[in-house]
Amino acid sequence: MAQALVYFSAALLIGLGALGTALGFSALGGKLLEGTARQPEQGPTLQAKMFLIAGLLDAIPMIGVGMAMYLIFVVAPGITG
Repeated sequence: MAQALVYFSAALLIGLGALGTALGFSALGGKLLEGTARQPEQGPTLQAKMFLIAGLLDAIPMIGVGMAMYLIFVVAPGITG
């Protein structure tokens, strides 16, 4: 039973991290389009900043996957039940 909870929490960690990143990317892309439509001359600057933030936003699910792998491969086998 305890191993099942560890696996469930790892799946939840990966799934919610991916969902949050997807919502963040959609908001980021929408705001980029709004800003470029309002001030077309600022388009390249806004795009460069968007790619910087997108790279940082991509780190969140990668950290979640690393923590989930730790739970699955280190914590779960150590639980006897």
